[in-house]
Amino acid sequence: MARIQPRPMAGYPWYVRWFLRRQERKYGATLTPSYLWGRLPGAFLGMLALLGIFNGRRFPVGSELRSLVSIRIAQLNGCAFCVDLNAYNYLNASGAAEKAADVARWHESTVYDVTERAALAYAEKVTEHCSDVTDADVEALRPHFSDDDITALTAWIGFQNMSAKFNSALGAEEHGFCEFPARQGDGAGAAKGTKDTNAGVADKRNRS
Repeated sequence: MARIQPRPMAGYPWYVRWFLRRQERKYGATLTPSYLWGRLPGAFLGMLALLGIFNGRRFPVGSELRSLVSIRIAQLNGCAFCVDLNAYNYLNASGAAEKAADVARWHESTVYDVTERAALAYAEKVTEHCSDVTDADVEALRPHFSDDDITALTAWIGFQNMSAKFNSALGAEEHGFCEFPARQGDGAGAAKGTKDTNAGVADKRNRS
C-alpha cells in the first residue's frame, strides 16, 4: 500500500480528475502514482507533457528499447510498479516475453542484441554510479547510437530514475499488468515467464 493515501476525488483539480477517470476507464483502476502526482497538479501536467514528448514518433529512442531499459532501471530502484508497467509496455511493443523476463540477468543472457546490451550497460551505470560515468562509457554507445540518440537515451534514463525513485519511496504498488515472482535479489522482480506474462498482457488487452 502506498505510504500516502489518495485525496478524495473532489480534492483534485478538475483536469486532474479528468485524467484519473480516463485512466480508470483504460486500466480498470486509477494507477497509484497518478494519485500521488495529482497532489502536485503543475508538476503532474509537466510530467505528462514530457512523457508525451518521449512517446512521440520523432523521439530518437524507440518504445521497445525505452521500455527494456526502464525495466532494468525500475529493478535497480526497487520500484515494483515501474517493473510491472514497463514489462507490460515492452510486451505490447515487441511481444518478446523472454527479454522482458530476463532483464535482471542481461549480462549472462544471450537473448539481447548488441544495441540493447550497450543501452542496458549505460542505463545501469547512470542509475547506480552516475558520478562515475566516463568518456569511455559514452564512446561505447557510439557504434550503436548517434549523438542525438545518446542525448535522448540519457534524458529517458534520467526521467525513468526520477519516476522510479518517486514511486519506490512512496510505496506505489504494482497494478498487476504482468505477473511477477517473489523478490529474489533483483530489485522489484522480473516478469514471471513467457506463458504467464503473455497471458497477463492478453488479459489486460481484453479489458482495455
